[in-house]
Amino acid sequence: MINAERSPTFYRFDSTEQLQVWRAMDAADEEPVVIYHSHTATEAYPSRTDVAYASEPNAHYVLVSTRDPQEYELRSYSIVDGVVTEEPVEVVESYMFAHTGSDDIPDRG
Repeated sequence: MINAERSPTFYRFDSTEQLQVWRAMDAADEEPVVIYHSHTATEAYPSRTDVAYASEPNAHYVLVSTRDPQEYELRSYSIVDGVVTEEPVEVVESYMFAHTGSDDIPDRG
């Protein structure tokens, strides 16, 4: 989505674009599952602005910090009524195979 602030250090959704996306999701009976963005100069923790704008209680808010070019930091949070709770993140090779039994994996031969 477009950064309405046009700033390299602050992000705000373009309200017109956000409304279009939310309406399209409503029409498709969808809801946001993951909302993510990066922090370029700080840790991967929700800022006061992130918490203030967090309006989806069932979404996972994923933050990636790029402050250290040698090592990324990826963290996920639940943000409900201003309360920030860190969630575990498991990096897997393939989502489909990570959540199914070995009998469900198709033959690769």
